[in-house]
Amino acid sequence: MPDKNGMERCDFIHVHEDIVKRVQQTVPDEEVLYDLAELFKVFGDSTRIKILYVLFESEMCVCDIAQLLNMNQSAISHQLRVLKQSQLVKYRRDGKTVFYSLADDHVRTILGTGMEHLAELTNNNGN
Repeated sequence: MPDKNGMERCDFIHVHEDIVKRVQQTVPDEEVLYDLAELFKVFGDSTRIKILYVLFESEMCVCDIAQLLNMNQSAISHQLRVLKQSQLVKYRRDGKTVFYSLADDHVRTILGTGMEHLAELTNNNGN
């Protein structure tokens, strides 16, 4: 039966103690969940997502990213700093140029899975 917000709810209150107990044993500590939420907040900015996506395709320097996204280098540097602090990107220096790339395959997986999910939503809504 839907509630006033249209969400489906049980018709009566009955807690499944065995399920609650089993799941409760697997839920991470509050601090870990807070850190996870903070990580996902970083993904909540469209500029940072654009930067991550271009780095998904290729290692790039700030100048290249700024040119590609039609933004100034200062704005890109600021967002890269946030991404670096969250350990989502890494850099390497080649002479006077600093190249940025995704920190590891986990970041690549998060982006790829997000894109797959969006594609599924698009396909399901189109039917």
